[in-house]
Amino acid sequence: MKIAIMTTGGDCSGLNSCIRNLVVMGLRRGFEMLGILDGTDGLTRPGAPHFAKFDYNTLPVENMRLAGSFLQNGHSHAMNFQTAAKAGDVKTFNARLKKSLAEMKLDALVIVGGNGTLSIVGQSHALYGNIQVIGIPKTIDADIPLTDRTIGFETAVQQLTAFCDQLLLTARSHHRWFAVQSMGRDVGALALHAGVAVAADAILIPEIKFKPENLVKHIQKIQKDQGRDYGIIMVSEGIKLRGHSGRPADMISRELDKAGIPNRTAFPEHTQRAGDTVARDRILAARFADAALDAIENKETYVMTRLRNGVVDTVSIADMFKSGEITPDPNIPDTFVSNEFVSDDDPLLFAAAARGAYIGELK
Repeated sequence: MKIAIMTTGGDCSGLNSCIRNLVVMGLRRGFEMLGILDGTDGLTRPGAPHFAKFDYNTLPVENMRLAGSFLQNGHSHAMNFQTAAKAGDVKTFNARLKKSLAEMKLDALVIVGGNGTLSIVGQSHALYGNIQVIGIPKTIDADIPLTDRTIGFETAVQQLTAFCDQLLLTARSHHRWFAVQSMGRDVGALALHAGVAVAADAILIPEIKFKPENLVKHIQKIQKDQGRDYGIIMVSEGIKLRGHSGRPADMISRELDKAGIPNRTAFPEHTQRAGDTVARDRILAARFADAALDAIENKETYVMTRLRNGVVDTVSIADMFKSGEITPDPNIPDTFVSNEFVSDDDPLLFAAAARGAYIGELK
């Protein structure tokens, strides 16, 4: 059996752990294991298909902890679902992709991707023909429905927490507050988890409405009641503030400035997608790899591995898609993505509030 692995979308820690586990487990089952280079870019650019043939030593075991993807995720300017749609060249893109997959003569394709990738896969059966397609969820955003965890999330939480830990030292030294802007797109899970871990005094996420005047009063109350004039305000990049434009952390900083509260902004940016993969992401990668290969042997297709209540199994990508909040893809016309958001009964919201953090107008 010939199986190819492809990583797509944004990178994150845990991809190399997933790739190596798939390769070693696949080789031990007697499969031929290939890796598509640069995602769909490697299937559609001149000279395609571009791929690597794996043996046990292609990706050394000591490198599986590293962030990024050994296979790489593609060039931003290359032809992919997004750029082809914008250029009105979807037919050419589809034809090249189908031709490359046919030339590779694959039995199965394992796609390690986020909610955008998996949503598109579920709507593109014709592109893959008779190839078995298995999805493995990875994203630092934790926005994929029907799975409790995604590869990369735990490491991103640790990276963001460590970043804030260091900021607290300079914040204390200079008597100032830091508005830290997290990644997460339209979902606040990363900001919420790291915010609780670092004991942030405010955690602002897209799912919970907040009032800037109440945020200011909250910080002023801490200064008065606790005698503390420094701390972390965690700001998810997806928040909106009426009457303001620009980066979310800058918007919050301006509100603090108006109230005379000394502050600075901080942007950890892509360090959240870097860092050595933490143990829980490595373990999840191993479990997902094993489940994906089991699914192939069981003749499943268009399914996604998932962790649910401690159990790893598979669920149809169609069920994943319809279980989330379906919205138009912001970059690809006539395409939809399914999102999982922080629920208003998430226990972490109440844990944060019980500790005294302002998390918005929680009902």
